[in-house]
Amino acid sequence: MFKKIKSAFFAAFPNTLPILAGFLFLGIAYGIYMNQSGFKFYYPMFMSFIIFAGSVEFATVSWLLGSFDPVNIFFLTLMINARHLFYGLSMLEKYNIPGLKKYYLIYGMCDESFSINATVDIPKDIDRGWFMFFVTLLNQIYWVSGATIGGIFGSFIPFDTEGIEFVMTALFVVIFLENWIKEDNHTASIIGLALSFICLGIFKGSNFIIPSMFIILAVLTMLRGRIRNHG
Repeated sequence: MFKKIKSAFFAAFPNTLPILAGFLFLGIAYGIYMNQSGFKFYYPMFMSFIIFAGSVEFATVSWLLGSFDPVNIFFLTLMINARHLFYGLSMLEKYNIPGLKKYYLIYGMCDESFSINATVDIPKDIDRGWFMFFVTLLNQIYWVSGATIGGIFGSFIPFDTEGIEFVMTALFVVIFLENWIKEDNHTASIIGLALSFICLGIFKGSNFIIPSMFIILAVLTMLRGRIRNHG
């Protein structure tokens, strides 16, 4: 049993190294932001562990400094993270594994963990459940570590964090390109890109994300059989 877990860990770890770089930078920036907003280091540390949703955590700073409005915050949080509804639907089969690991995978799903677990080719001799578990756990450790470091040393290492969020954009581009290289059939990727650009032109700004996901899900569901047969 221990050998199986150890093998899964060492198989998962290299796949999370790009996330390590991105999460440490962003986590430190978040910790510094919390520190400069007047919060002790344990705020970003516990919030990054419990919430584990970067966009919401950044937004939470202003919510904590503003008036108490739980209903509005609930709906804002739902809107920010609504994309995870689609992630969850697409991972129903992969996350259908025995034991408690499944519940941690559901709790710990983030954009980056989803990107790896949904696209990586897990070696046949590696336990799938433990592999996805360690991908998720390692990514959370990276984020919590970065936020804690930023929270502790934020007052000593102030720097301009403007534009640092582009690190994660670049990371997703790399993940997409890696997946593109592995694909034998690019139909689904091309459809997703095309529909995203169309929705961006129609809905503008960040408002395009949810409509594009609905449309992509519907179109790929309808064309799933053809895409598989063509591939």
